[in-house]
Amino acid sequence: MGEAARGSEPASARFRRPAWRDPRLLTGLLLVLLSVAGVVAVVAATNRTDPYLAAARDIEVGQAVTAEDVVAVDVRLQDAGSLYVPADAAPGPGTVAVQRIAEGQLLPGSALATADRLDRKPVGIPVAHPLPGDARPGSRVDVWVAAPKASGRGYEAARLLLPAAEIASVEAEETALGAGRGTVVHVLVEDEPMEELVDALGNDARVTLVWNPAGRAR
Repeated sequence: MGEAARGSEPASARFRRPAWRDPRLLTGLLLVLLSVAGVVAVVAATNRTDPYLAAARDIEVGQAVTAEDVVAVDVRLQDAGSLYVPADAAPGPGTVAVQRIAEGQLLPGSALATADRLDRKPVGIPVAHPLPGDARPGSRVDVWVAAPKASGRGYEAARLLLPAAEIASVEAEETALGAGRGTVVHVLVEDEPMEELVDALGNDARVTLVWNPAGRAR
C-alpha cells in the first residue's frame, strides 16, 4: 500500500498548479502584454489625425490666399500628408492659387505659389447659347474659333483652339441697352494661345464653347 502511494507521487507532481514565480508563467504573461501593447500602438497610429488647412470658401485661380480663406481641420492622411498644407504653415504674403480649390477641400501644396508662377489667366468669353448646368467653375470646355471671311459674309470653318480649357467662373451680365442678360464664361488660358484668342475676340470671330464633360484634350 505504501509502495503504491509512493509510486503515484511523481504523477501528481506533474499536475501541480504553477506558482506565480514560475519563469515560464512570467514569460507567457510578458509575451501577452507585449502583444497587446503592439496592437494598441498600431491602432493608435492608424487612427492618428493631424491638423491640415482646408478652403473656407471657393478659391479661384489667381486669387490671393490669406489666413481668412482657410480653416484648420483634423484629418488622417498617413503617407499622403506630404501632399497637403499643414495647419502650422499658413499662406504667406503674396501667395496665390495656381489651381482652383473648392470649399472644404484640403489645400494641396502644389495649388499654392506666387503670382509669377501663374501659367494660366482668365479670359472672359461671351456666349449666346446656354451651357449645361454641370458646366461650372472647375469643369472643362473646348473653345472653337471661326474667323470671319474676307468678304465679310459668313465665317470660315471653325477650328479647335483650346481643348479642355478650365472654367474659372460663369457670370451673367446685361446686354447692350439692357435688352436682356447674357452670360460671360471666364476660361483659364495659357500664355501661348492667349494672343490668338484675344485677337479672335477683338476681330469679331465667332467663339463657341462646347462643354467637355470628360475633361480631356482631344
